[in-house]
Amino acid sequence: MNETSTSPMGSPDATALQGRMRLTFDLDVDICVVGAGLAGLMVALECARLGASVAVLEGRQIGWSASGHQLGTVMPGFSLSIGELIERVGFETARELWALSTQGVDCVRANAAEEMMPDIGFSAGVLAVSNVDAGEPLMRRLQMLREDFATEVEGWPIDRVRNCLKTDRYFHGVYYPKAFQIDGRKYLFGLAALARRAGARIFEDTPVISLDSSGIRKRIVTPSARLRAGHIVLAGNVHLGAAAPRLSGTLLPVWRYAGVTAPLGERLAETIAFEGSVIDSDGIDHFRVVDGDRLMWLSPETTWAARPQRLAGAIRRRIRTIFPNLGPVEIADVFGGPTGRTVHGMPQIGQIRKGLWVASGFGGQGLNTSAIAGQLIARSILWGDERWRLFSPFELVWAGGRTGQVAGFMVGLWGRGSSALSGALARHHERTRIRDGLRQARIAEASRQAGTRSRPARSRPAASRPARPRSAEPQRSEVEGE
Repeated sequence: MNETSTSPMGSPDATALQGRMRLTFDLDVDICVVGAGLAGLMVALECARLGASVAVLEGRQIGWSASGHQLGTVMPGFSLSIGELIERVGFETARELWALSTQGVDCVRANAAEEMMPDIGFSAGVLAVSNVDAGEPLMRRLQMLREDFATEVEGWPIDRVRNCLKTDRYFHGVYYPKAFQIDGRKYLFGLAALARRAGARIFEDTPVISLDSSGIRKRIVTPSARLRAGHIVLAGNVHLGAAAPRLSGTLLPVWRYAGVTAPLGERLAETIAFEGSVIDSDGIDHFRVVDGDRLMWLSPETTWAARPQRLAGAIRRRIRTIFPNLGPVEIADVFGGPTGRTVHGMPQIGQIRKGLWVASGFGGQGLNTSAIAGQLIARSILWGDERWRLFSPFELVWAGGRTGQVAGFMVGLWGRGSSALSGALARHHERTRIRDGLRQARIAEASRQAGTRSRPARSRPAASRPARPRSAEPQRSEVEGE
């Protein structure tokens, strides 16, 4: 994809061009961060705020990849579901991890409120919708979130979901009123500005050729300079390459692109009456309204790189499938990039060996997790905070290389196919229930009408009957004879 920094709407972002500097001289710092994405900038910001000297090395430019091309949705949780999390680490550890994810949401909210981030485009509320009619499991999930995980949530019935989203594709929903969305790109460059203000030095166009993490002072070699540091934090995801090939191998590269429609006018408001982000239960759909009358929509995932514009058709078809009432839509811009997903579905946060740290694997995790990484690593290095060990059960697992990519592609296809089949069956059952209900109502009405017609006339009391003239009554003797 194009490495020139552009905003999600396709216009150049002036912030991306400010303060760019390449490392051309030797440097000695407390902490060296490799990678200037969301995670790397959060680590740098938190460490600098706590008084450490920090250098960030970025091989290209801030925001060139996935960190600078995301929808900006901020909500608690991880890519791994609560049920899977409990199954993996136990109930109490799952609660602690969830609390950290909520803390990450609060951290992003506080950063977004800084004066360095004007026009951040803040809007509240995230709605997680179900592709199937799952009322009972939904109630259990709501109860667990409220009572066991101290999360403010609301359960939305089908009617309420469809009142906001004019489609029969979604059923129940879980509404997170304290979740929110921001302009993800402005947030990224706002983080860079905050980190610089706190004292961190960010060097772009400075790839790491090699690093030596042995000894008390670690050594990093770049094309034009050498750097020494007490701690190294690897926050480069799948782009670390030669600097940390074994770490790169633990991540499955995943490409996901987002499309932004041309202005849709009143028809968008008539179809989508929800201002926050919408995420479906299978991770297929993720969209929100931007600029008042435009729709921003994520494409399906792929494990192979593609030209962004080639995904425009897939995004357009998906919008048409979910919201046919919108009619034809034009995709004005497509943006995105590769990120890294872990085999176990959780981020990689913690210390690999003494003085060597990792903050990666944030593909599909959300902005809150990179904020968690920054806080935990900074506070462990400078305060001795050991909470990063909560992520220890999620080891660095090899992602399978090219074979893993093929397997990931097939799993993605299977997941989308399974979701489509489950949704189709759910809608079929719903239509069947509606038809059965209408048929039963017609039968009941027909029975009522038939009962009214066949009801016998009520007899009048004997006292009210007119007496027959005696002369008209046949005499028994006359009939039977004498």
